[in-house]
Amino acid sequence: MFIGDSITDAGRRDDPEGLGHGWVRMVAADLAQQGDDRPIVNTGVGGDRVRDLRSRWKRDALDHDPEVLTVYVGINDTWRRYAADDPTSVDDFEADYRHILQRAHDSVSPGLILVEPFVAPVTSEQRRWGEEDLDAKAAVVRRLASEFGAAFVPLGRVMADAVEQYGARAVAEDGVHPTELGATLIAGAWLAAEQQL
Repeated sequence: MFIGDSITDAGRRDDPEGLGHGWVRMVAADLAQQGDDRPIVNTGVGGDRVRDLRSRWKRDALDHDPEVLTVYVGINDTWRRYAADDPTSVDDFEADYRHILQRAHDSVSPGLILVEPFVAPVTSEQRRWGEEDLDAKAAVVRRLASEFGAAFVPLGRVMADAVEQYGARAVAEDGVHPTELGATLIAGAWLAAEQQL
């Protein structure tokens, strides 16, 4: 079960299999190649923030009774601060994120995988996003992963290394939405983290 924003969505509603055309599809293909035939559900929605996940949590996460639940959210909580003067405070981000994880723990108790949000700065403004906003939210995700015994996908480090090697636009052309290389890196990092469960 994968839930999140556009990075997870990746056009899933235009895909007959509902997986989208991004990193979730890559994960599904890799798991199938390993003989893992568990059904995969993607309920990512472009533009979502953690408060949006909270509002649709029962329908789009808990009602699927997931064995493994992956949450990947956070970049829109930062992006809206800069694009629309609509910030999400770190405290609100943590409260909403903690709420959805606690509900999952209390009801269906899945294995949890939390994905750290990232930005691959392609503009001078995006270079400020991490230091001013996203880094604190990424720290919340790390802390909650530890608190809830979740596997953690350290995308900040993975993507920073890739940006250094290939350049930001090779990883995420607009700094946020992954290219094929970026999606491959996310899928690989998820598969490595899943081994922690």
